[in-house]
Amino acid sequence: MKYNTLGESELKVSEYCLGSMTWGEASSESVGHWQLDAAVQHGINFIDTAEMYPTNPMRRETAGKTEEIIGSWIKKRKHHSDIVLATKITGEGSATVRDGSPITKSQILKSVDESLARLNADYIDLYQIHWPNRGSYHFRKYWNFDPKNQSSEEMNSHVEEVLSVSTDLVKEGKIRALGLSNESSWGTMKFLELAKQNNMTKVVSIQNEYSLLCRLFDTDLAELCHHENVQLLSFSPLAAGLLTGKYQNNKIPSGSRLEVTADTSPNLSGRIGPMTFHAVDAYLKVAKTFDIDPVHMALAFCASRPFMGSVIFGATKNEQLSHILKGLNVTLSEEILIALNEVNRQNPMPI
Repeated sequence: MKYNTLGESELKVSEYCLGSMTWGEASSESVGHWQLDAAVQHGINFIDTAEMYPTNPMRRETAGKTEEIIGSWIKKRKHHSDIVLATKITGEGSATVRDGSPITKSQILKSVDESLARLNADYIDLYQIHWPNRGSYHFRKYWNFDPKNQSSEEMNSHVEEVLSVSTDLVKEGKIRALGLSNESSWGTMKFLELAKQNNMTKVVSIQNEYSLLCRLFDTDLAELCHHENVQLLSFSPLAAGLLTGKYQNNKIPSGSRLEVTADTSPNLSGRIGPMTFHAVDAYLKVAKTFDIDPVHMALAFCASRPFMGSVIFGATKNEQLSHILKGLNVTLSEEILIALNEVNRQNPMPI
C-alpha cells in the first residue's frame, strides 16, 4: 500500500480510503465493523465519514448513525492512533442536519464536539467543510451554474471565521488538519490566501467527485493542487456503481443504489444522462481488451492521478468490499492510460 502526506500536515494516508456513508442505513453496524477490520488488514489507514451520514437514503432520524458505528468500533479497539479519521460538518448540503443551516463558528464548535462524542475519539484527524456556504456547482449543478449572486465580501468573512476557529481547534488538539469538500478552484484559493495572510491553519485537501466519468478536477483544480500542495480526496470513483457495468442494458439489480434511491436521488443523483451508458460501454471495452477487472481499473486510474491524495470507495455488502480489496495493488500500464484518455476525449462530460 502506498501512503501520501496531505498538504503540509502530518497526516500520512493510504492511497485508498474506506468510505462509510451506507453504514446505519443500507448496511448494518456489524457490516461496518467487518469492513473496517478488513480495510485495516489490507493496509488502509484512512476512514472517511460525515455528521450527516448515512445516505441512500438520507433521513433526519439516522443522521449521525455512521459516526456512532465507527465510534463503537473504536471503543472496541480502545484506540484509533493507527487510523487517520476524517469527518465533515454539513452546512447547506443536506436539510437532514439542522435544516441545512449555514456553517458558522458556533456551529463548528458544537459539531466538532458532537462528532467526537459519537466517534468515541479524543481528536479528529481531518475536519472537512462538507459544502460551501455560498453553494456549489457539484452534483450536476454545473449545467446551470451562475455565480453572479455570490458576494466576495461575505465569502472573505466566512472563510476567515472558519480558518480562525479551525486554527483554535488545532491548537486545542481537537482536530489535526482542515479540509474542504465540493469546492471550486476560486473557493480553495480564498482559503489558502486568507490563511497565509492571517497566519492561520492551511487547508490540506479537497474532497470532490472524481472518476472516469467525472473529470472536472483535471484542469484548474489540478493546477492549484500542484502549486499549492493540496491533494484531492476523490469520492464516487466508481460513479455510484455505474463503472462496474451492473446497470448496463437497462439492468437495475435488486437492492442496488439505483433501485433504493429512485425517489430520493433519481438517476443516481443525476449521473445518468443521454451519453452515460455509451461511455461506460467504452470503458468496459478497454477493461476487456486489456483483461483487467473494470472495478480495479476504475480505482487504479484515480489512484494514478498526480494530484490524488486518496481514493475513497465504499461498499454496501461485504462481498463488494472483498472484491475491491483484491485489486488495491493493481497499476495501469501506459497503454491502458492512453486508451482511457481516448475514451474520455470521445465521451467528454458524460454525467
